Order: sequence, then structure tokens, then C-alpha cells
Amino acid sequence: MPEVSPTKWHLAHTSWFFETFILKEALPDYAPIHPQYAYLFNSYYNAAGKMHCRPKRGLISRPTLRETLEYRQQVDGLMDAVFEKAGIVEKFAPIVLLGLHHEQQHQELMLADIKHVFSENPLRPVFRKRSRPKSAPVSPMPWLTFPAGVYQIGYEGDGFHFDNEGPRHRQFIETFQLAPCLVKIGEYLEFVEDGGYRRPEFWLSLGWYTVNEQRWEAPLYWEKRDGNWSVFTLGGMRELDKNEPVAM
Repeated sequence: MPEVSPTKWHLAHTSWFFETFILKEALPDYAPIHPQYAYLFNSYYNAAGKMHCRPKRGLISRPTLRETLEYRQQVDGLMDAVFEKAGIVEKFAPIVLLGLHHEQQHQELMLADIKHVFSENPLRPVFRKRSRPKSAPVSPMPWLTFPAGVYQIGYEGDGFHFDNEGPRHRQFIETFQLAPCLVKIGEYLEFVEDGGYRRPEFWLSLGWYTVNEQRWEAPLYWEKRDGNWSVFTLGGMRELDKNEPVAM
């Protein structure tokens, strides 16, 4: 699907990040390893130049996986040299930290993309077999009520945070409630079986349009066979665990 990127694209893109925002800035007279990669593996950094359209990433047959891994190794080697220079490390430390968190994001994305691709295979292949302990029942908890007023919103602290988590600011909010725990699969299953995907009053207009356009009947990866619900995971198909939180 248009939202899925090939695994080798993730590997190249995260390498491109360090090359573009550290190596090119930190090393004098730096020459890009492959100038065309700046176009292929830019994601949404408009200030870094033009980029290949996301829905067509799956059609990028070159560079090959081997060439992609060679590119990654070259970038890693040059970054090792940068880390040996204390002055450069101190200057670019915030960007290095951002790049590491950015790479963690793409590690999660790789698994999400592999899961979706595998889910499209009727054989329902297993990515990784692993034992899964049964979750313990969660006792019902009362909703927490917060009075209307002015609240501080946004990250507050000295540690790392992404730019969309700040700046901290004041916002007036009407009285609201929050559950002290995540929505459980069993709770959402009640919504599904009560016709939640057939009742427009529970959806915003765009969501209801998507439900009908794509004929949604339950969350992605949920399947009902012979009256029983199961879910596709990286470990293959398994029965729904009603005590687990709802997840993609």
C-alpha cells in the first residue's frame, strides 16, 4: 500500500539523515557518496531538497539491497571518524541525538511495514516465532474527571523531545474525562459486535466516509472465522486476548 516503504528504503533513509545533517556540515569539502540518494531517500525534509514521492517507494528497484548496505556501512564509517573529534561531537550532539531517536522510529516502522506486507499473503507467514504469556485480567477503573480551566500543554523538562511536543503553552479546556488505562480489546470488541462500524453517530464525517469507502468492519488485522475473532501478528494468527490493549 502507499504507506508501506521497503525495508531497504528505511535503511538508506536513516543513513541519509546522518550524511545530510552531520557529515555534509561537519566535514570540510565533503562529497556525497551517491548524489542521487539525496532525492531517493529524503522523506519530508523540505529544506533538504526535492524528494521522490512516497507511494512509489516500493518501485525503487535500484539501488539493490547490497548497494544499500554498502552505503550504510560507508556512512557509519564516516560517523565513527566524526565521533573521534570532540569539538565536532559537542557541536552536533543535538542532531546526533535526534538521529538516534529518528532511527528508533524507523525500526518500529520496518516492523509495521513487514507486518502489513505479510498480512496481505493468504498463507499468513510468520515473521518471528515467540512465546507469548497470557495477559492478566484488568479490573474496571472509574473515569477521571478534570474541571474546565487553563492547562499547561507540551513537553516540560531537560531531556529529549520531538519538535511537535513543544513549545509548552497555555490552553483553555472545557470539563473532560480520561480513562486511567488503555482501551482493552474486549471493550472494543463489544463496540464492534454492537454494530459500531455500521452506526454513523460514533464517527466523524471523514472517518465514516472511510469506513464505507474501504468497507471496514473491525480494526486492521482482526478476522472473524466461524464466529471466533483472531488477529494477525508478527508471530502469525492468534486468538484475540481480550485483556490486551487495542493496538495496530
